[in-house]
Amino acid sequence: MKPNIGIPENHLKQAAEKLNVLLADETILYTKTRNYHWNYEGDNFMEMHKLYEEQYEELAEHIDGVAERIRMLGHHAEGRLKDYLELARLDEPAYTTNQDEQVKNLVSDHETLANLIRKDIKEVDGLGDTGTADFLTGLLRFHEQKAWMLRSYLK
Repeated sequence: MKPNIGIPENHLKQAAEKLNVLLADETILYTKTRNYHWNYEGDNFMEMHKLYEEQYEELAEHIDGVAERIRMLGHHAEGRLKDYLELARLDEPAYTTNQDEQVKNLVSDHETLANLIRKDIKEVDGLGDTGTADFLTGLLRFHEQKAWMLRSYLK
């Protein structure tokens, strides 16, 4: 049964498609953060290991939230890695165990997502989907905060 929440089906579909792209991006960022958690090397290993773990756990919660929002709109959330790689706007750089490179990569991704989400908010709000716009606003704040926290590790 499709939701009857005052938004035309074609608008719900467009919002769900945007969210599925975001779901792919969030999954790429989650995987990258987890990779850095596993493969960091340096004298402050435990600090970075814990920082990355905290961040990928928070990303996992947001991934679940994006998928659930898609389902609230009456559509299916993508769930295959193949589909994520095709949809994602973020990329995966070469492996690195260097803290500065890892942190710069993560800052860049969080800032990229903040900019993309800001555009998505305007688009879904234009579709009359205030609920998704509000949801995305919370996600925007999360990415802005994580970018700020990570930037503090850079000189």
